[in-house]
Amino acid sequence: MASLEKILDQLSGYVWGIPLLVLLFGTHIFLTFRLGVIQKYTFSAIRMSFSRKKEGEGEISQFGALVTALAATIGTGNIVGVATAVAAGGPGAVLWMWLTGVFGIATKYAEAVLSVKYRTVAEDGTVSGGPMYVLEKALKMKWLAVLFALFTSVAAFGIGNMVQANSIAVMVEHNFNISPWITGSVITVITAIVIIGGISSIAKVCEYLVPFMAIFYVLGCVVLLFIRHETIMDTIQLIISSAFSGQAAIGGFAGAGVREAMRFGIARGLFSNESGLGSAPIVAAAAQTKHPVKQALISSTGTFWDTVVVCLATGIVVVNSGMWQSGLKGAELTSAAFTEVPYIGNAVLTFGLLTFVFSTILGWSYYGEKAIEYLFGKKLIMPYRWVWVAAVMVGSVASLQAVWTFADIANGLMALPNLVSLIVLSPVVAAETKDYFSRPKAER
Repeated sequence: MASLEKILDQLSGYVWGIPLLVLLFGTHIFLTFRLGVIQKYTFSAIRMSFSRKKEGEGEISQFGALVTALAATIGTGNIVGVATAVAAGGPGAVLWMWLTGVFGIATKYAEAVLSVKYRTVAEDGTVSGGPMYVLEKALKMKWLAVLFALFTSVAAFGIGNMVQANSIAVMVEHNFNISPWITGSVITVITAIVIIGGISSIAKVCEYLVPFMAIFYVLGCVVLLFIRHETIMDTIQLIISSAFSGQAAIGGFAGAGVREAMRFGIARGLFSNESGLGSAPIVAAAAQTKHPVKQALISSTGTFWDTVVVCLATGIVVVNSGMWQSGLKGAELTSAAFTEVPYIGNAVLTFGLLTFVFSTILGWSYYGEKAIEYLFGKKLIMPYRWVWVAAVMVGSVASLQAVWTFADIANGLMALPNLVSLIVLSPVVAAETKDYFSRPKAER
């Protein structure tokens, strides 16, 4: 098992290495300019995102599609992943992470345009969409569509299920001395209640859970920063300067140059907001919308909230605490940074992790379900949901490092066929965008 884990770790390093990061970030930049800097509509899209009007075919509201995607996207990466980036790349990693969010908005937008345009609507009104349908219908590449669905179904059980359940169980045991068996049982039952009802049930829960958890967490970070307000400006200056000049070794910190700040900041940002991986457009396709661009604008705000807001809040808190110089990494650094402020810091961290992780389990259940449906048909949907529920329990009580690493590899491999469709079909996205904005506002 140790040898297998070592091999998988090496393979994960190759998959998530410089070539994929360059391809992903390069796609962000390419689509940003190819689409005329679509980010300029972000705040208009945020206003539109709160609409619950039924417009056209679909199963859930436009807002429901957004928060379900956010549920899957906002997870441990927004808290622990940010600290990992700072520990490995220095304070400058925060700025590079933030930039992946800014440019990633264009990629998330393009994904959604294509997924809504090429979605399929069954006779019973259920909707299916995502990169697998884009690859099959637009590019006639069925084999690549199958690969994407296969990678998605594998990644879902690791990244979106067992690793999340284990994070909850370990944290609750550490902070409250509650057995993982008890935590796992509770999470398993709640998950079953929500996901057995399908996307409508998941979206309803996410419409209440996601805004509440995100607002609470960001406000908690603001309070922590207010308590240590005297160092905020110095912290921001340090983040900006370190992004372009590197950070010299200080205390227990090994030191990081510009290359490390860029590498780890971009990697964690991409991993957190999932722009380019092809996951979020699967649920965007289920939205009730009359034009692909309208839902795509709304879906693109998910990257704004995930990385430009939530990850940035975490990053400033971690750097502002000064604990990034302690030599701690990952979860230990996050915990040390937040618990620097007694009582309130631990409460913000605990609530953030609990809600972020649970919401990820809900959101990714739908991604995996649609991948299984594409591969094997609707007959396996209900069995899949029960297997998903069982996997939550397994993840809560077992250490499955090899499984998680394998799922991490599959998560990265999802991006490759999706990026093919985004680059090749960028003229289609541009044409849809031009069509939408050429219409009078009353008809959009």
